[in-house]
Amino acid sequence: MTPRRFSVAMTKAFDETLTRHLLRSDGEEDLCLAMYAPSTGAERDTALLRDACLPLEGERKVHGNASVTGRYVLRVARQARNLGLGVVILHSHPGGRGWQELSDLDADAEASYAQLVEQVTGQPLVGVTLAGKDHTWSARRWSAAGSAVDHVDAESVRVLGARLEVSWNDRLVPVPAPMPSQLRTVSAWGERPQADMARLRVLVVGAGSVGIDVAIRLAATGIEKVAVMDFDVVKEVNRDRLVAATRRDARLRVPKVDVAERACRSAATAASFEFGRHQLDVTSTRGQSTVLDYDVIFSCVDRPWPRAVLNQIAYTDLIPVIDGGIGIDTFETGQMRNATVRTHIVRPGRPCLQCNGQLDPAQVARDRLGLFDDPTYIERSGQPVPGKQNVAMLSASVMASQLALFVSLVVAPSKFGEPGPLRFSLTTHRLEHVQTTTSPACVYEKLVAHGDQRIPLAQTVADAPTNGSMAVRAVVGLVARYVVALIRWTSRR
Repeated sequence: MTPRRFSVAMTKAFDETLTRHLLRSDGEEDLCLAMYAPSTGAERDTALLRDACLPLEGERKVHGNASVTGRYVLRVARQARNLGLGVVILHSHPGGRGWQELSDLDADAEASYAQLVEQVTGQPLVGVTLAGKDHTWSARRWSAAGSAVDHVDAESVRVLGARLEVSWNDRLVPVPAPMPSQLRTVSAWGERPQADMARLRVLVVGAGSVGIDVAIRLAATGIEKVAVMDFDVVKEVNRDRLVAATRRDARLRVPKVDVAERACRSAATAASFEFGRHQLDVTSTRGQSTVLDYDVIFSCVDRPWPRAVLNQIAYTDLIPVIDGGIGIDTFETGQMRNATVRTHIVRPGRPCLQCNGQLDPAQVARDRLGLFDDPTYIERSGQPVPGKQNVAMLSASVMASQLALFVSLVVAPSKFGEPGPLRFSLTTHRLEHVQTTTSPACVYEKLVAHGDQRIPLAQTVADAPTNGSMAVRAVVGLVARYVVALIRWTSRR
């Protein structure tokens, strides 16, 4: 059996809280405990760090090598158990650089508490180290099976803020060698940013006019692991937008993910390129768990329910979602009035899609009920007809803006990160920053780093590439009404 991959993630705000405690002005090592929420993907487990539990007087000693008391560990373990969380033990190496391997002393200290923590919380102990010289995090997860205690190293530690800062375990995820075909790409931002970017696992959800173009560009840039998720097949009506699709693809109704794979493999420049083919619906539980295996998500979907699922994951599981779309307005005569492109990165610290005005809970509920495409219901309810206009030349603007946001997030030119929500108007050719704020009652912001404790938005059905039966949708509709009611109730509190 292939061992499950393991990683750690935290928000930039939590990173700063920990750093203030762990990196002392006197240069001594220090430590503290925190809690984590598990996030369980299809192939990867992630510990989402949250809730720092700083030591009380007498609960830790600083004497060259810092140490904690059993009383401190037991106090935090009980708190974590009551919240359904796990325990993290963190310590600093003020003079360290890069990923820190465990010394025998540190290993013995963490192992001595692994059994106690797992017995109390039901979750394995996670150990984390901070190298003070270059602010590199390293991490491992302990297993206390019977009398044996051992650990598995994390492949990465991700810190999510205006920038996505990743500390890589070079032994598990080696630095990729720059290829001659990447010479001009590397010259744009340097070998280190290229190496960090190339190791990211990037998922594109939606293989339409925008999604396939995004995936091709990612592969051409040298990213080693690019994946596409879409349950649909190519039809003739798609061919004016799916530039990689052929007449034969439409005639044979080839899955869109197959078209994406063919195009990405042709464009890839990485020495070792891996394509993730996911013919799944992100609104299914299987699709959602697959999403959790990735470090960055491009949202290239145009329906409210999938966007709601991705919007939630950006906060609950600390995976940045780069979302975008285009709205085309026409006069009654059919002539174009305007086209508006909106792009934004969804993450803690930025407004969610609902606060940003890009997600309507009522439309999410309609989509879950199977009514989003029902003309009878739309006419009866007075809801606007969902727009179907799309133009390949204009959808390229969405792709370009999303990729530019990706570069701002992971490369951060001039140390600036992603700029916040953007809007481009075709009639005036004006690009503007959209001034939006997070609602104080935003249910998504209240669930930051909750992981597997997220409110269920995905459905548990067979993951065939269909829209599901009416019976299933009726059941899902009941759940949708509950979620909408919960959001409204939370907003009134």
